[in-house]
Amino acid sequence: MIRPADYPPPAVDAVVAPSDPEPVEVDVAIVGAGPAGLAAAIRLGQVAPDVSVAVLEKGATPGAHLLSGAVVRPGPLRELVGEFPSYGEVQGEAVYLLTARRALRVPTPPTMRNEGNVVVSLAQLGRFLAEKAEAGGAMVLPETAAVSLLIEDGRVVGVRTGDKGRARDRAPGPRFEPGSDVRACVTILADGTAGHLSGAAIAHLGLGGLNPQVWALGVKEVWRVAQPLRRVVHTLGWPLRAGARWREFGGSFVYPLGDDMVSLGMVVGLDYADESLSVHDLLQQLKTHPFVRGLLAGGERVQWGAKTIPEGGFLSLPRACSAPGVLLCGDGAGFVNVPALKGVHLAVETGRLAAEAAASGDIASFDEALRSSFVWDELRAVRNMRQAFGRGFWAGGALASVMTLTGGRFPGGDRRAERDAEQPVVGGAPRAYPSADGSLTFDKLSSVFAAGNRTRDDQPDHIRVARRVPRELAEMWTAMCPAQVYEVGAEGDDGHVELHVIPSNCVQCGAITAKGGRLTPPEGGAGPEYTIT
Repeated sequence: MIRPADYPPPAVDAVVAPSDPEPVEVDVAIVGAGPAGLAAAIRLGQVAPDVSVAVLEKGATPGAHLLSGAVVRPGPLRELVGEFPSYGEVQGEAVYLLTARRALRVPTPPTMRNEGNVVVSLAQLGRFLAEKAEAGGAMVLPETAAVSLLIEDGRVVGVRTGDKGRARDRAPGPRFEPGSDVRACVTILADGTAGHLSGAAIAHLGLGGLNPQVWALGVKEVWRVAQPLRRVVHTLGWPLRAGARWREFGGSFVYPLGDDMVSLGMVVGLDYADESLSVHDLLQQLKTHPFVRGLLAGGERVQWGAKTIPEGGFLSLPRACSAPGVLLCGDGAGFVNVPALKGVHLAVETGRLAAEAAASGDIASFDEALRSSFVWDELRAVRNMRQAFGRGFWAGGALASVMTLTGGRFPGGDRRAERDAEQPVVGGAPRAYPSADGSLTFDKLSSVFAAGNRTRDDQPDHIRVARRVPRELAEMWTAMCPAQVYEVGAEGDDGHVELHVIPSNCVQCGAITAKGGRLTPPEGGAGPEYTIT
């Protein structure tokens, strides 16, 4: 029985001592210009305008690496910044159970109802929030990857940024720029799903929760369409399989982006077992369904992207989100309500609370503020729902319904979960996906192009993964990756194959971190340039 966890990646040195004789010094360093990090920067400008704040963002611009559905609960954002860019309130919604040819409308589960919520582009929202943060006095520093935590005498004292301009062999190139230490009184980690430094802090400082974190992978396309969509649509069932053996949990969404565009995505839990499962190709298959094809009729794809989503929920949260010198918030800490398909409002609220704790000088107060907030109650009520679907679609759905009706009180207790990488690889007949036709269905490389990927071909490899592994595992990683980063090489006498890695294709979705490897930050400014995702 082969498990990805049995083939761990090479060690990553993500925790170091300060060494820069001329560090950059600020009061608060924020890693990540997503909703959580920018909410923290904005709130600091409101409550502590004299505090110096630096927001380190690895993307080329704020928003360049942000991708979500996204239907957002607007309350926390409106309290923080007033009105914000959106495509308006949800006008209607429908949930469908798909078979191979039919779409059967089913009642909308209470957790998924969206009355009063708004549709946004997270990439656009990120640019807007960055402007607000800068107006409040924060320095937003794009193309700046934070690669290591600085720890001195048991306390986090800042981060180290990555070098730029190194060649593939890591030798300095003609445009080499060394990284630097950014020292801070408080460091707020908001580096998003599968965050490199959030993961390092949780591991090094012993902050792990009751359950390990688990993830789903979402692959999304934005389409310009001929007919406007007047409701948000979710689907369950096909092309996923319902049997417990396959552990295939997920579904799709179609959201309106004004009158002429829609966002379409497929989300699948990364605890699946089938070595041939490809979320990218499942999305292509989904588009061939008569119901979905009808929504896209006469349209064209204009953008593509992929991102993981933390799905562990309440029981996978760190046992504490504060430690000496550091605070963890947003997706990096796992604040996502999976049954409701919502995380942006939780990211904003946890970022706001982190800022208030940092401004108060008592960062340990952050944990008490979290436990007293709506965030805690909302996540605790759905704490066991994701684990229920390990029993398969039908049994999991029945359990989730009971949990919803009882507010999470029945079945009682805290259900345990295993890491995604602990799930055994199941082989068998490869899945048959539709071939790319360039108009409705697309291959992975054309999708990477549609993400605006700008990674240099000769950058150092930023992906840590075992390179000699059983063929089944190499095939799983190859199918899993939506950006065609991995290829299966020659087989040796021991039955293992060489895994080839093409890091310049990577869109930094984080799936490899869930499934046995580790994604580390590439050179600042590399990766996708999302604009309307």
